[in-house]
Amino acid sequence: MKTILYLHGFISSPASRKAVMLGDYLRGQAPEIEYLVPALHHRPARAIAEVHRLCGARRREDLMVVGSSLGGFYATVAAERAGCRAVALNPAVHPQRHFGRYVGPQENLYTGERFDLTREHVAELAAMDPPAITQPGRYWLIVETGDEVLDYREAVAYYAGAFQSVVQGGDHALSSFPEFVPDIVAWAREEAPAPARSGP
Repeated sequence: MKTILYLHGFISSPASRKAVMLGDYLRGQAPEIEYLVPALHHRPARAIAEVHRLCGARRREDLMVVGSSLGGFYATVAAERAGCRAVALNPAVHPQRHFGRYVGPQENLYTGERFDLTREHVAELAAMDPPAITQPGRYWLIVETGDEVLDYREAVAYYAGAFQSVVQGGDHALSSFPEFVPDIVAWAREEAPAPARSGP
């Protein structure tokens, strides 16, 4: 059985727009694909442990991990360990370099959960950060140049050699995501390769 594991971003949830949209499409167009959308813990070490557990229970050739923002980082960590394919949506690259400014009280936008982001959490991100991706052909990067949170150029450089779709304009929420859903599912089914590389 083919599986898509979707990983939401920081202070997000399985109820996020992209997670729901992908799930709706799969139910209607590809019900044979298993769809997993875990509610990731705010602590990075606990979040990635759950991701590794889910990946480890499935064959790598049947598994695709899709992640948005911090979830894109987790998807990359998971793909490097599991050897599966990954789709990174406006991903956080080396997030420990940026998350220091968010240390302090946080509230989940969907669940209302309150927690403190600590330096220890940032250190956990650094400890799991792959210095580079291996086998770039397993990755598909989808970014928008108008991302107001992350610099898309960091992702383009980090995922060099991977399939890349660089969309002009847009935002961190990835406004163009609906256009890519059918191709993401086709790649999960291995009915089609990911799109050819494109530049900004």
